[in-house]
Amino acid sequence: MRAKVAAYITLYQDKQAANKCIQAIKSQSIPIDIVFVVDNSEQELLKLNNSASVLIHHYPENIGIGQGLVLGVEWAIREDYDFLWTFDQDSLPTKNCLEILLKFYNKLSLENDKKIAIIAPTSIDEKTGKVIEGAVFVKDQFKSCKHKDNVDFYECDSPITSGSLISIAAAKTIGLPRAELFIDGIDLDYGLRLHQQGFRNLIVTKAIMYHNFGNPVKVKFFWREAIVHQYSVLRNYYINRNHTYLETRYAQGLYRLTSYSQRIKYLLRRIVTILLYDHEEKTIKIWACLLGTFHGFQGKLGKTWF
Repeated sequence: MRAKVAAYITLYQDKQAANKCIQAIKSQSIPIDIVFVVDNSEQELLKLNNSASVLIHHYPENIGIGQGLVLGVEWAIREDYDFLWTFDQDSLPTKNCLEILLKFYNKLSLENDKKIAIIAPTSIDEKTGKVIEGAVFVKDQFKSCKHKDNVDFYECDSPITSGSLISIAAAKTIGLPRAELFIDGIDLDYGLRLHQQGFRNLIVTKAIMYHNFGNPVKVKFFWREAIVHQYSVLRNYYINRNHTYLETRYAQGLYRLTSYSQRIKYLLRRIVTILLYDHEEKTIKIWACLLGTFHGFQGKLGKTWF
């Protein structure tokens, strides 16, 4: 019996990316039943695209990725779907991506006692050609989960949101994604909570998705070349706030103390990066990092800025 699969996309202010993403999802070798869209743009991006196969919900006030995912997961549970395939608008899965994910899910579910909550493709940054890695939580911080291209699949705590095929049976066993995170870190929290409940989250190396990850800039630091990511003011705020909040809460015992130190180190590195490599709004971006870190320590969440 064919699995009942729906897709989910969060849209924001980019009609071209939205259309390309929807087309890539609807062109899969295994058909998607329906695409559930949350459009957070000020003006509706896809007024004429609503159909039986695409459900568009417009929130001009911008409810964020967190609340959008809550709506998507709640709807998938209510409509009795087997899987919800979640996307950011700037992602393009290859034509057989879903087919490979489902093949591995079915194979591994039969072979292993532990159940699978999320199975995700290898995500490749279109601009740099590098793999966008999932995350593992180690002692007092989230770290990148090293990509392993010599195996069929490998485990991590938290794959990135985009491309994650979420088992609705697993989703029913834990709370919904955390809407109060608004943007950034929702995938870290959700994946880790599933893992802590005994589920496996996997990345399949042969399933490929192309993704635009931030705004990478190639720079020279002394004699070395490196890639740094430039973020908007708001992204600087939410990255610092949410990662600070999550890491200082997930760390246990003495590691909770060291997590505070790790977040201060990250803050200082981010400020140096902005000073050296950002060309616009340096002062307000540094303030966003400082305020975000402070609010993260405080536990002040929600859609907020000042």
